[in-house]
Amino acid sequence: MRRPILSATAALALTACGGGNTESSVQAPGAEETAKTKALEAGAAVLQDRPPVDAINAYLDGFHFYNGQMKVQMEAHHHCSILNEDVIQCTIYDGNLKDAKLMGVEYIISEKLFISLPEQERALWHSHVHEVKSGQLIAPGIPEVAEHELMEKLIHTYGKTWHTWHTDLDKDLPRGMPQLMMGFTADGQADPSMVAARDARLGVSSEDKRKRRADIPVPGIDPGADAWQKGAVVQVQDPTGVHTHGDGSGAKEPSPRSENATSKGPTEE
Repeated sequence: MRRPILSATAALALTACGGGNTESSVQAPGAEETAKTKALEAGAAVLQDRPPVDAINAYLDGFHFYNGQMKVQMEAHHHCSILNEDVIQCTIYDGNLKDAKLMGVEYIISEKLFISLPEQERALWHSHVHEVKSGQLIAPGIPEVAEHELMEKLIHTYGKTWHTWHTDLDKDLPRGMPQLMMGFTADGQADPSMVAARDARLGVSSEDKRKRRADIPVPGIDPGADAWQKGAVVQVQDPTGVHTHGDGSGAKEPSPRSENATSKGPTEE
């Protein structure tokens, strides 16, 4: 049976507010805007159309970790546009204020599309079952009934996420190589203090949402997703040695491997 990602009710509800309470942790260098720049900016806002930007009408908040490095976790603010019944595309920021830094992108597809992917491609994608059932994935600012309906759809989807600005390390400019991110699949993986801080800031309770979502049936997860759980960790190695993303520290010695790598070793848990 076909499961559209969003119903009309849920899609309309996502236009509600829910941001404006999470500051960026990064201070980008640069001079303050001049009066001329502000005037040009204001003029462009009035005169230019922005269809791809205007199509963004959904806000989701959740958590990611570097594929192969579960101990390195972060909150991710998703601003998404619904392309059709089976595909959503999201821009990801480190906050939800005007100066939030663009961290990366996530593509979300239905189970119907996911099972059509070749096996090697599926290894790049993560399931959303635990994110939904745990209450960690939320849609701030919309009514509970609409969020519940949305989660009933998202639990059947898969996401592929790339972070391009590693704001846990780079507090001024984006550096290094894009990194493949993953989502949590079981209790005890996400840092409870990270989740609690998000809940307090956004005025929600993940535990309450977990209880409210107990009635959402748990679908089967395609074995090709969440490949890191089976030791198949796909990640982009950084030939510059800027980051290893292993321990939260800064620059490291250049890695001897400079190609895209798939490691078969155990993952951190």
